[in-house]
Amino acid sequence: MYSKVVADSAAPVAFDSHHESRATRVVVVGLGYVGLPLAVALAGKFETVGLDIDARRIEELNAGHDRTREIDADRLAQSELALASDPAICPPADFYIVTVPTPIDGANRPDLRMVEAASRTVGAMLPAAVAEGRVPVVVYESTVYPGVTEDICGPILEQYSGLICGKDFFLGYSPERINPGDREHTVDKITKVVAGQTPEILDRVAHLYGAVTTGGTFRAASIKAAEAAKVIENSQRDINIAFMNEIAQIFKKLDISIWDVLAAARTKWNFLPFAPGLVGGHCIGVDPYYLSHRAEQLGLDPRVILSGRGINDSMAGWVARELHAARGGKAGSVLMLGLTFKENIPDLRNSKVADLVSALGRLGHGVTVHDPHADAEEAMHEYGIPVVADALERSYDMVVLAVPHQDYVALGGDALRGFLNAGGTLADLKGICGSAADWTL
Repeated sequence: MYSKVVADSAAPVAFDSHHESRATRVVVVGLGYVGLPLAVALAGKFETVGLDIDARRIEELNAGHDRTREIDADRLAQSELALASDPAICPPADFYIVTVPTPIDGANRPDLRMVEAASRTVGAMLPAAVAEGRVPVVVYESTVYPGVTEDICGPILEQYSGLICGKDFFLGYSPERINPGDREHTVDKITKVVAGQTPEILDRVAHLYGAVTTGGTFRAASIKAAEAAKVIENSQRDINIAFMNEIAQIFKKLDISIWDVLAAARTKWNFLPFAPGLVGGHCIGVDPYYLSHRAEQLGLDPRVILSGRGINDSMAGWVARELHAARGGKAGSVLMLGLTFKENIPDLRNSKVADLVSALGRLGHGVTVHDPHADAEEAMHEYGIPVVADALERSYDMVVLAVPHQDYVALGGDALRGFLNAGGTLADLKGICGSAADWTL
């Protein structure tokens, strides 16, 4: 296999003497929340290289540290995965799997720059694979709207390889389903949707993924169908949560607890157990904009999708105004408990708590943020928000439980009240503090 060193142009990855040139070889491009778990799983079955242009990321992984906390140090040490930060030293492969992020820009439009850059990188790698007699398949896992793989990525691959798509190399798609922090629905246990440019390529892609997951594979009818399946999975969740957020606002006006309502409604067998809250993260808060963008390109008006997004995007502002009113319109000191987009993980992508911090700041409140899981450097870089390690050593006019990390849940509502000044307000956005809270959704 390959040597497990930080790969660069001066230190090429080496083969063992018994290596067979026709062994199935995989290069995973992008080693974030999606790419690293996939690459580690594949390395257990196939000769696999994980490529990430972030040299610091490669150094951390070689040192046994995964900042996403998806793969622990022991599993990294035991893995046969080779790591590279320079595409030029990656060996020719049968599969190139692209797992880079696909965010939105400031205008909520799809930002395809990273997947386009990855396509250029892979395109330049393809000729070596073809020259070695391989028929490479480029599989995209990045979330996109229907048509991106074939209409945008395929031509880029052709341009940078000088090869013909559908003849010299082929396309595949398998939407990622990583749920950060979820140890039950991991990539080696879930059903993987797979798609290929031809029936033969679909067989190859299905065989690859089928070898690493006990959940089996589902063969989508086409690449576009697989792309569409991914965006509607998260769009559906977004719309359902938007409904909960809207009724939470209605019930607030009626002085009815949304949590009391949900406790009663959930006794019905077919009631869907969604809950209100701040909808962040890289998927649910992003994917609906990919689908609505494509709909608008086709001259359609995606009213339900955009309405749901509008409600969820505005939720942080509504909460800030309600909290300000709960304090009688008087600004004060605020302790924000949690900044990551969900509980018990370090993922700060598209955090709507950051929006809440900003909204309270605009209303004159001084907000101090505490989060035992968030990386302080990343929080400052992404949002300009300091994460204060010793924030729990003083008292505040308001304490907002924004993210129910286990550290906070273990303390309980009464202990959280201990961080308040006299006459202070305990606000609970997730309904876990019970009667100890002064304000809940």
